[in-house]
Amino acid sequence: MNKIQHYVQGQWTQGKEEGMPILDAVTGDAFTSVAIEGLDIPEILNYGRTKGGEVLRKMTFQERGNMLKSLALYLTKRKEQFYELSYRTGATRVDSWIDIEGGFGNLFANASLRKLFPNQPYHVEGEPIDLSRGGRFMAHHIMVPKKGVAVHINAFNFPVWGMLEKCAVNWMAGVPAVVLPAPSSSYLAEAVAKEIIASGILPEGALQIINGTVKNILDTVESQDVVTFTGSAQTGRLLKAHPRLIQESVPFTMEADSLNASILGEDAVPGTPEFDLFIKEVRNEMTAKAGQKCTAIRRVIVPENVVEDVQIALGKALDKVTVGDPRLKEVRMGSLVSHQQVQAVRDSVNDLAKEAQIVYGNLDVIQTIGADAKKGAFISPILLRADHPFQNTVIHEREAFGPVSTIMPYKNLDEAITLAQMGKGSLVSSIATNDDKIAKDYVINAASHHGRILVLNRESAKESTGHGSPLPYLVHGGPGRAGGGEEMGGMRGIKHYLQRTAIQGSPTTLTEITGIYQQNAKYKEAEQHPFKYHWEDIQPGMSLKTHKRTFTDTDIINFANLTWDHFYAHTDITSLDGSIFEKRTAHGYFIISAAAGLFVYPNKGPVAANYGLEECRFLRPLYHNDTVYVRLTCKQKVDRDVASAEHPSGIVKWFVEVFDAEDELVAIATILTMVEKKQETLVEMTEVKIQEALSKLTAEAKPHWGIMTPQHMIEHLEHTYKIASGELQDFEIATPEKILEKVHNSLYNYEKFPKNSRFPLLEKDTLDVLKHPDFQTAVEKFIDQREKYKVFFKENPEAKLNNIVFGELNKYEWYLLERKHLNHHFEQFGLL
Repeated sequence: MNKIQHYVQGQWTQGKEEGMPILDAVTGDAFTSVAIEGLDIPEILNYGRTKGGEVLRKMTFQERGNMLKSLALYLTKRKEQFYELSYRTGATRVDSWIDIEGGFGNLFANASLRKLFPNQPYHVEGEPIDLSRGGRFMAHHIMVPKKGVAVHINAFNFPVWGMLEKCAVNWMAGVPAVVLPAPSSSYLAEAVAKEIIASGILPEGALQIINGTVKNILDTVESQDVVTFTGSAQTGRLLKAHPRLIQESVPFTMEADSLNASILGEDAVPGTPEFDLFIKEVRNEMTAKAGQKCTAIRRVIVPENVVEDVQIALGKALDKVTVGDPRLKEVRMGSLVSHQQVQAVRDSVNDLAKEAQIVYGNLDVIQTIGADAKKGAFISPILLRADHPFQNTVIHEREAFGPVSTIMPYKNLDEAITLAQMGKGSLVSSIATNDDKIAKDYVINAASHHGRILVLNRESAKESTGHGSPLPYLVHGGPGRAGGGEEMGGMRGIKHYLQRTAIQGSPTTLTEITGIYQQNAKYKEAEQHPFKYHWEDIQPGMSLKTHKRTFTDTDIINFANLTWDHFYAHTDITSLDGSIFEKRTAHGYFIISAAAGLFVYPNKGPVAANYGLEECRFLRPLYHNDTVYVRLTCKQKVDRDVASAEHPSGIVKWFVEVFDAEDELVAIATILTMVEKKQETLVEMTEVKIQEALSKLTAEAKPHWGIMTPQHMIEHLEHTYKIASGELQDFEIATPEKILEKVHNSLYNYEKFPKNSRFPLLEKDTLDVLKHPDFQTAVEKFIDQREKYKVFFKENPEAKLNNIVFGELNKYEWYLLERKHLNHHFEQFGLL
């Protein structure tokens, strides 16, 4: 029997002792084991801090985000193998989807957060703070990656999601991880980790995984480390009190089991959509993952006059839940993860039954499909009812971590809120109501005890992610019993792994430190107009001072007529008495428009488009005959992804200062431009460059890849030019419609064609029959056909012709294709 392996200190290894057997939750068969003897925990932690941390900390947020995106795509392509393993945990296909693809979704979601961070390894938080009257002493806050490791102690119920939802956050922050999955389902976490390591996408040391219970994992953590724990509140409290955590002041985040409550609003009576939605939600939360979810609904709090209706409706809903082998399509609920977990749930239900009545299900009887109920870790859904929830406190204190919920009545909304709070803190609560006043009253008064609250009604139901679904952009955690910690939460989650530091100094110094221009810093006069520079060459502080312009009465009146903005200060000078205006006043947006007219460079260049306006302030009115000039300064650069038909570009934020003739600042704004990046990957295919490449090519040359001969390559290019000149158009586009737009748009990026790319008209590993008698003739025909292509588009500049791979292309897109295509084949034969 194979042992589960660990990936530590750059290699896969396994514990030395025989190990603890791990059973298939459905069949009860032992199929693997886990052992940890012989692992050097202090060295493992130190390896992460140094080997993985040093590389991650130097990467920018954009680089880290793209790394996560690549990893998510890589894992998604290999997802089916994880589903097969996940069945062994007792999870159905739907259950596994939450765990597996939900985990990959966390990578995607956190990758997208890179857009909210600067294009550098550290973050600049908040607004600058002026600490002096003269504007020469200021402060800002930066956030840098901690120089430690994230130690993640995970629960058994979500071996993939639990690992990736945490790792995605610390990797985005630039911090490596040491993951400790729970032994009973660690084989699934191991499988995913093996693919992650095999991908080579993460830097070495960014991920280490120890598949087993390591009791001394906290003994050598340091102040720069971060520890997270998901599991029982009892175990979490023991870990939280570890002397090393206290001594080193190590951040500790606990996400513990909680007695989550769902409330049925008083308006949601039987027959309303909200009543039906409530029943469906409770049933789903009871049976998804066989109730082994920290966010599952444990307490069902309903108006006392509909308790019977809810009990009957839930009973009917649960009757439709078939239990058995999760591989079978007709099965709706699988098993618990282990027999030990079954016993734990039985013990909890027996305790609950001392104060509540079991009204659905039986601990001793379970009907299963395609599986032996005794061999597998199966249990029936159990619904209890507690008619005196204020006296019966065990229902608010004891959690059965399985398909178990308890119905309890309330008289009014205040009672419902009190009952919800009696759980002493939960990860999530929900309320089904179509009355927004009820929703508001519940949310505002119950929020102190819950990490997340879902309001479910007919309007949101179709798109709602449900009571039990934590989302990467939202805080996941809760007060009190739920652990008092927070995970994820968009930028907030990433900041948990960053050290916030206040920086004081001059605006010029802080500009250099933060990478963001600070007002009153020294300008860096641009050698040419800033709009002539590509994105890479623009730097914060790069500045241009414009010439001057004087506003006239006619300017202001014309702007009013153009925009239809006839506010009295611009058009009726007889109405200025008692106002803040002294004369005919220029429109604020005319000032900004005029400023743009002063600083915009008119010729075509790297600036592709105006991207927007972030802030705009008018410090005092400007009147007719006032004269202004503008100071345009690069404030910040932000990278961006490009997926449409446009060239790679980034966003530049420009700080616009408008001064009057006396050099007094009268208006400021931050405008955004989309600026193209430099194309330095592909060689421009000029006549000279093509002739130079052809002069190097001989009939005997050997390719660096592929099976083409020089003549085959030249004849292939000639064939492409026949398509590009309209001579050949009788073919079907080979690229599937669903990805055609994406493939077409790839012409605009600066990436080379992959080596060994296959032309659709050619059979794999075969060559076309040569059309010309010799190599030299082929070259001459190629040159002639390229000339025909040029003539065609000179005479038909608006023409669009089909390409077999990229679809319909215009003149410019054929140029892009030609550049990539010739680069590809000329490199194939070492001509560039």
